[in-house]
Amino acid sequence: MKKILFFGMFNEIMKDVNKYLSNYFHVQLCELNSDAVKDMLKVYEPDLAIIFLIGAKEYDTYLFGMLAKSDTPVLTIGTNQEKRAFDRFYEDGQFENLVRPVDNHIILSNVCRRLNLDLEEKDGKQVIADPNAMKNILIVDDDPTALRSIQEMLKEEFDVSLATSGSQAMTTIGKRRPDLILLDYEMPVCDGRQTLAMIRADEDLTDIPVIFLTGISDGEHIKAVLNLKPQGYLLKPASKNGLLKTIRKTINT
Repeated sequence: MKKILFFGMFNEIMKDVNKYLSNYFHVQLCELNSDAVKDMLKVYEPDLAIIFLIGAKEYDTYLFGMLAKSDTPVLTIGTNQEKRAFDRFYEDGQFENLVRPVDNHIILSNVCRRLNLDLEEKDGKQVIADPNAMKNILIVDDDPTALRSIQEMLKEEFDVSLATSGSQAMTTIGKRRPDLILLDYEMPVCDGRQTLAMIRADEDLTDIPVIFLTGISDGEHIKAVLNLKPQGYLLKPASKNGLLKTIRKTINT
């Protein structure tokens, strides 16, 4: 869990923001007091600092100076008038001010942005995506043997979901959005072309990369596959190295 060092005069506004952010981060409070600041910065290494400018005076530039010597990103919260005494610290981008009054959700969004974290909505709640979590790959193939084989190739590096048909794939995507889809082109009933059409018909899913798996190497067949503009295609059976290389390249593009 990311660590935030929160400086300010303890009041109801600061308590409310602290309570909200504590749902997502480890928050350590510190008074705007030069001795307290000095001691805290010796023992606590935050990923981000927040300074509530209510009650901050020009002599509190000590805190700004201490933080400016580090690479710690800093968000301040205050009016333009409260910020004015510290304007020189905002020139290089390390310090950034949110003009109050400001909603807690806006504060959270900016904290996540400064920490390079993705904020997502899940079951009606805001959640922070774990940057260390495995990417989810959805494999769609009507052949159980092929599913198990590909799953074995990927499971050490990726979180793998399986579907044996296009309709099952759509149900699985509805429950959990994958980072990439490996889609068999030659499935019965609802083939890869139809499944891709269903995925792209949903505006919320159009940016999910899709790689086709096909067992037919005929030139005209490959041309038909590429005309659908997938992010890639692989001939079956795909090698582990080829599969991993293609997935890594596609996800990191």
